[in-house]
Amino acid sequence: MTRPGTARTVPQRKQILVVDDAEVIRTYLKNLLPMKGYDVLVAEDGIKAMALLNGGARPDVVVLDVMMPGIDGIETLGKIKQLMPEVPVIMLSVVGKAGTVVDAMNLGAADYINKPFEEEELEIALKKVLEVESLKGEREDLRDRLRAHEAHERASFLWASEKMTRIRDILEQVSDADVTILIHGESGVGKEVVARTTHEFSTRRDQRFVKVNCAALPEELLESELFGYERGAFTGASSRKAGKFEVASGGTMFLDEIAEMSPKLQAKLLQVLQDGEFSRLGGDVDVRVDVRVLAATNRNLEEMVRQGTFREDLYYRLNVVNVYVPPLRERKEEIPVLVEHFLAMYSAKYGRQRNPISDRLMRGFLSYRWPGNVRELENMVKRIVVLQSEDAIADEIFGAPGPSTALEPVARASAPAAAPEDDANAVSLRDIGRRAARDAEREALRRVLSQTNWNRKKAARILEVSYKTLLQKIKECGLGE
Repeated sequence: MTRPGTARTVPQRKQILVVDDAEVIRTYLKNLLPMKGYDVLVAEDGIKAMALLNGGARPDVVVLDVMMPGIDGIETLGKIKQLMPEVPVIMLSVVGKAGTVVDAMNLGAADYINKPFEEEELEIALKKVLEVESLKGEREDLRDRLRAHEAHERASFLWASEKMTRIRDILEQVSDADVTILIHGESGVGKEVVARTTHEFSTRRDQRFVKVNCAALPEELLESELFGYERGAFTGASSRKAGKFEVASGGTMFLDEIAEMSPKLQAKLLQVLQDGEFSRLGGDVDVRVDVRVLAATNRNLEEMVRQGTFREDLYYRLNVVNVYVPPLRERKEEIPVLVEHFLAMYSAKYGRQRNPISDRLMRGFLSYRWPGNVRELENMVKRIVVLQSEDAIADEIFGAPGPSTALEPVARASAPAAAPEDDANAVSLRDIGRRAARDAEREALRRVLSQTNWNRKKAARILEVSYKTLLQKIKECGLGE
């Protein structure tokens, strides 16, 4: 059943942007392509093409001439790929310009056609690139599920510290309430994992989780991305397009870097939170949506409210539940567990031998300040796995030049300090990591079993393991009712 205020999905004509300084080519394609079922937008040079794209035009394919006065096709291609890397570009090249074609393909062109070209050549090229884009679209849900699965896998290792366990407790407490949650903390601490875990705990878990990075697009593009647009809303808007809020209706919308949203869009978001409705760009019809909003930032929104750069009423609407994710340097007991997890994950992913981290490097990990937090740790372990050498990151850990990345005394770390390596009775930090991983697994298993009143079949479904594996894990962890 279609929700009030929303339209049924109908097949939309694909839009082609033709960029060519030759008027005869523009006129020819402007007449030909509509007969083939396409909408057409034309520009006579790169400057006008970029003006259209910066103004909100969102073509499905760009057909771009290589040889143009002013900004040539290669430079225009680079600008298009910088603004809209996902849009396929077909280059029109004259015979004998092989080097130019190679440059275009290296910059990300999807295909090229030599001038003069036959009608069938262009039609085949368009169909080919659109079929590729169609396959990408069909895989979107699968990618979402894979990302959710990876986040779930990582999340099971992210709750190894007392501080993170308290956050998980809060998420469980509000799992059945559709309240907004404001997640804040430094970059790389795991805010998206917290958001995805919130979604997985909620009654909306079977619906879509849609993420939008508010810092990744300029204001005009972000508005059309979030709220969609009506036909004729701007030059090139030849058909209605649903925004991310409509796509996420019934599920969860995660707005990352919310502090970067402009005042104009803040007002529009406030309307969604207050009334559950908005109007598309260029439209005057209210569109109703049923969506839960989660937001994240690494900035101080309270200070931005005092400075007048962030709306106070929006801040209070978003901040119903406030979750602060502490930096990794304040939860170092997670480091051995995370290292073991990333070693296993990337060794399997890249088909590399899984070598244990040396005690010396683990001591360095426990002393390091981690300015990039969990994301930095993950990238370092990935490099070790791919290059099969700890030397790849040794300089960063042991030769860190600045105060923000300097080593701290090991005694300040949350995990037990290790004795010198030459001490025959030294405690192996690898053993500490393995014990921490086992303890985290046991605690996660105990919590799920308790949550399901020891319904083992239900617990197996939640943990996404077989019933037989669950029974074996219960036995290994020494758990009993």
